[in-house]
Amino acid sequence: MKAVLVIPALNEEDSIGRILGEVPAGLFDEVFVVDNGSTDATAQRASARGATVLHEPRRGYGNACLRALRELPPDTDVVVFMDGDGSDVPAEAARLLVPIAEGQADLVLGSRRLGRSEPGALGLPQRFGNRLATCLIRFIYKHRYTDLGPFRAIRRSSLRGLGMRDGNYGWTVEMQIKALRQGLSVREIPVSYRRRRSGASKVSGSLWGGLAAGVKILWLILRLSWGVERRQPVKREP
Repeated sequence: MKAVLVIPALNEEDSIGRILGEVPAGLFDEVFVVDNGSTDATAQRASARGATVLHEPRRGYGNACLRALRELPPDTDVVVFMDGDGSDVPAEAARLLVPIAEGQADLVLGSRRLGRSEPGALGLPQRFGNRLATCLIRFIYKHRYTDLGPFRAIRRSSLRGLGMRDGNYGWTVEMQIKALRQGLSVREIPVSYRRRRSGASKVSGSLWGGLAAGVKILWLILRLSWGVERRQPVKREP
């Protein structure tokens, strides 16, 4: 099973090297770090650690992920997504891959709520927003998610069929809703969550960022429930 790790990163020069150093040797066939318009040395430090650095100047988490999908080797079986701020534990990626390798799941989500988080790793606004969004999904789609966290693994064939579009905050929830609509087998497993070691979160680090992300996520949940998709053409992986 050929697995590729994708790490979107924006101004994470102080953490990206350490993150890549924690990735278990031999677990991934390739590691992509997608530099999302950084103004610091994120790209150089990722390259020095042996990662393949891709550049996506259009800001947005989803845009960075979509950029990586267009560069996946043709024989990729599984894609793992992980943040570049040091909050996820790279060694736990192996646990995400097991259910897929054993044919038990198409999408495996790392749940911070089911796992253990360091004190202060998840702020009150994040916890409230996450709970509100998952409750809304449960009400509409009759499926109980515990988290919308970024740490996840998905079959490449399943991911291609989802037709992912969102360019920023809604990427993770879009994937989870479309997985339900496509009838994918979904599992959640507990993962650890650490405090950001340096820098500020692009979402929760400011009142405006957190508010904008929350509104976008809730609106996307409702929009997808109505079957509404954005009309502009979207570049997809071949």
